[in-house]
Amino acid sequence: MEVRAIATSACLALRGEAAFCTSGDNREQALSTNKNFGLTSTTEILLTSEAGDKMSVVPNQPFTTECEESDKRVVIQPDITKQTITGIGASFTESAAFVLAHLPPAKRHEVMEKLYAESGANFSLTRTPIGSTDFSVEGKLSYAEVEGDTTLEHFTIEPDSNGFSKAKYPGIQDESFDVLPMIKEAQSIKAIQDDSSLNIIASAWTAPPWMKDINTWFIKGSEKNDWEGTGGSLKPGYESTYADYLVKYLDHYKEAGVDIWGLTPVNEPHGNSGNWESMHFSAESQNTFIKTFLGPALKESAFSDTRLLIYDQNRDHLEHWTDIILSDPDTATYVYGSAVHWYSSTVDVYEKVLEKVHKKFPDFAIIHTEGCIDDLGKPAPKGILDPVKFQESGWFDNDGFWWNENATDWAYTATWAPNPENHPIYTPVHRYARDIIVGFNHWMNGWVDWNAVLDAKGGPNHAGNFCGAPIMIDTETGHVYYTPIYHVLAQFSRTIRPGDQAVKTDTVLGGLGHDDLHASATLNQSGLLSVQLLNTTKKSIQFNLRIGAQVAQITLPANALQTVRVQLLRIGA
Repeated sequence: MEVRAIATSACLALRGEAAFCTSGDNREQALSTNKNFGLTSTTEILLTSEAGDKMSVVPNQPFTTECEESDKRVVIQPDITKQTITGIGASFTESAAFVLAHLPPAKRHEVMEKLYAESGANFSLTRTPIGSTDFSVEGKLSYAEVEGDTTLEHFTIEPDSNGFSKAKYPGIQDESFDVLPMIKEAQSIKAIQDDSSLNIIASAWTAPPWMKDINTWFIKGSEKNDWEGTGGSLKPGYESTYADYLVKYLDHYKEAGVDIWGLTPVNEPHGNSGNWESMHFSAESQNTFIKTFLGPALKESAFSDTRLLIYDQNRDHLEHWTDIILSDPDTATYVYGSAVHWYSSTVDVYEKVLEKVHKKFPDFAIIHTEGCIDDLGKPAPKGILDPVKFQESGWFDNDGFWWNENATDWAYTATWAPNPENHPIYTPVHRYARDIIVGFNHWMNGWVDWNAVLDAKGGPNHAGNFCGAPIMIDTETGHVYYTPIYHVLAQFSRTIRPGDQAVKTDTVLGGLGHDDLHASATLNQSGLLSVQLLNTTKKSIQFNLRIGAQVAQITLPANALQTVRVQLLRIGA
């Protein structure tokens, strides 16, 4: 029997054993269900698009049990739930605090409400560094500056609340504002609303230099070292001291009124070629460090419930790290899950890796802890075949930049880069929305952007590694630019909340390109289903949204993120 004939028979059977139309793509497995969720209409449809929509409310669409055949389908099975979502958000950094300190307090508070209030993005999962990063104003700072202080008697988190001198930085409006005040202002916004979720993951880029084998922050690549820069590793014998350093950070932050939800032993243990603060671990050495030092130190402290996340770097090597660490039962008992980044590709979400890791270790979370539009406006180094496109321009106060193929990354057309096919020119909005939608379809539990706020250039960054951010501010004029990334993340964050569960979602493309349409869905405890839909093309896409036995015809505008929300009346009827 032909595929179309099978589909017709399925449609005719809908009123009895409700079926799923199967025409259009014989590579897709036909799905069927007789569940009726009592749907009459969608509940809310939100739209953010290149055309100018910013979480706009568009007309609802009716559901029917009449099967109107379509070769393009998104099929949701709300009774098949998957992982629990921990949240979505962006990070507190010294650079973000520095930029916000250039605004008058009232205007700064408006920006903070746009990030953390229910009326704004309502971000719920965030990250903050332990010590300095490239996104520190001057860098090279820790909380244990006294060399040889192995008892950490002089440990202090004062660098996170010292603020910025107006004499040194004339544009500063509030000299007291810094990372810790930024976090506390976010907490105060959360405290007066019903949805107060604000979970913070803390990550150190490095131990203090005196704990490392290179006795300095980092060594840049040069002709002298054959361009092999390094961040160094822990000195043998300092593992216990570094574990105590991390626990002391948790303790001091708690004393300051900030509970840290999660912790990673170090950011990017493979290093960054010595370009800024870093410290190396192998999977094997991190396994030993957690098993012998950090795990027991946390367990014996007041922070035994702090969620320990391993790895904290690009997804292409995640499986190796989980095989080493999570396969060791003595280590795994201390571990909550894995932290991952996206910099190994501008287009690949590595869903196959996520699936394999989840299949092997289903009880451990996977959280994306960092991603951004990196190397923004950076002049091309040697070995770049397309230096003109490598150096972006025109991103500030220009939505068109973010909605089209204008961004490149560190490996774009680089003759020295591995897997160059993973680094084409790309559309920033698509990269964000695709990563979240596909990631949540493949067992990712949470998603955190890098800096919440940066200046118009994409800094400050003491290493010259300028990047994009959801909110970018001209520190000379005070003009605040809410990029399309902000509106996309806000739409995700407001409709996917901590405690929601991902549900089984299947997409039949029916002749569309593999990257044209992406869909995922989550369900909250009140039975409100949120379906996230991304159209990466320049034309609208019409498709059937099937939820159980019922279908709604949906039009997804060109180059847009659309969220279709549906209140389920019953599950399993």
